[in-house]
Amino acid sequence: MAESTRFGPAGVPPMFRVMGAELPDVPRLLREEGLDALEYEAVRWGPKPQISQNHAQELGAAAKENDVRLSLHGSYYINLSGKREIVEASKRRLIASATAAEWMGAYVMVFHTGFYGHFEKDFAFKTCLEALKEVSAEIRKLGFKVKLGPETAGRNFQVGTLEEIMTFNEEVEGTQLVIDWAHMHALHHGGLKKTEDFRSVAEKIEQRLGTETMRSMHCHFSKIEFNLQGERSHHSLDEIRYGPDFRMLAEVIVDLQMHPTIICESPLLDVDARKMKETLKQMLEAKQPKV
Repeated sequence: MAESTRFGPAGVPPMFRVMGAELPDVPRLLREEGLDALEYEAVRWGPKPQISQNHAQELGAAAKENDVRLSLHGSYYINLSGKREIVEASKRRLIASATAAEWMGAYVMVFHTGFYGHFEKDFAFKTCLEALKEVSAEIRKLGFKVKLGPETAGRNFQVGTLEEIMTFNEEVEGTQLVIDWAHMHALHHGGLKKTEDFRSVAEKIEQRLGTETMRSMHCHFSKIEFNLQGERSHHSLDEIRYGPDFRMLAEVIVDLQMHPTIICESPLLDVDARKMKETLKQMLEAKQPKV
């Protein structure tokens, strides 16, 4: 059976909380909405998992039962290009996130790698790269299967350009390509204006990392507001003054036979995830050969 594109929210949709849903209920509720992915948000964690192993495993079992693909977004408090004590603390936070991700059966742990700060960009990047290799070695030593997912950055002071992310994927064992399309749009001040802009990114990835890596990328998507430094805030798909336009990405997904996992980061988490799924369905139907 051919892989298909999956859609889901970044975190538990607010309406689920209003309904009184517990964490193990979330995969079933998503499946009832026609969604099949969920990114667990561990973004404010410290050096220890802030979910019990039992609760993580309950979520994982419910996700497996409902065929919902789990990912986990690690702590925001990561800087692998800082001073040594900051790097070591960041590595502990990543190991904590990876531990919980392993408990719940998440296939990738997404995170931002660090900041350029006062360092030269090349030095900051190489510092991140070496620290990532150390984290990768540690989680393999622990026997974890979860992949590391360094994410494309949305601000010009963060490590995480497309080129840097591709190099991480080339040089660090056990990585998963993670492309945040909104971040890329913001970083380049509205750089994804037409379908060919999305296609160009996909083709660069294919040339460097191979066809299957390009087709199976893990994605974040929303519309986004930006300033001179890049990302400012995420917006819903219906806010026409902001970009990028998901229809353009949908066309590239169809044309290049991609099957990514797409996590919605708009304020309307599950609502916009369903809209994206419907948009892709319409694009697939429109491109079917006429009989």
